[in-house]
Amino acid sequence: MLEKSVIEHCSPTLASIKTGNLFTYKYESEEELWKSVEGFNECVREKGVSLTVLRRSEKKALIYVCRFSSLERDLKKPGVANFIKKYGYESTDPAYALERLRSRLAQREDFPHEIGLFLGYPLGDVIGFIKNAGQNCKCVGCWKVYCNECEAIKAFARFKKCTSVYVRLWNQGRSVRQLTVAA
Repeated sequence: MLEKSVIEHCSPTLASIKTGNLFTYKYESEEELWKSVEGFNECVREKGVSLTVLRRSEKKALIYVCRFSSLERDLKKPGVANFIKKYGYESTDPAYALERLRSRLAQREDFPHEIGLFLGYPLGDVIGFIKNAGQNCKCVGCWKVYCNECEAIKAFARFKKCTSVYVRLWNQGRSVRQLTVAA
């Protein structure tokens, strides 16, 4: 069930404490996938949340849940435009950037490293990951940290607590709509 996966993997985005989350969703049929995506988006669109299928293969979909307002803010942070330009992004417009990311994902099996920016990771950590080939980080949580370890550890704790609370509330009968904070 798509809603359960969103709660388990994207609670911080629903709670408006993280820009976006990514997860793989197994589906039975194309019709079921698109019906679930459409239903989810109808449910949370007015609250500023969007679910997008970035890639599909073998009855698995790479799902991205985000807050476009947060993504827009993140893409306008100092240094981001110049950084993503190296990867063919001609604009920091969120809709354009998301299409460019989808295109980059279609061209390769692995993840383009700039994807971290779409998930709210600090630019310094994304650059650190690339420069160090994923090695020599200060700590590991939701991402590998190369810059502000203290802030990252606090964020990881907030995300973990949020997910725990959301899973509990969802299991008690709250809907995704009820659990999604308005923009």
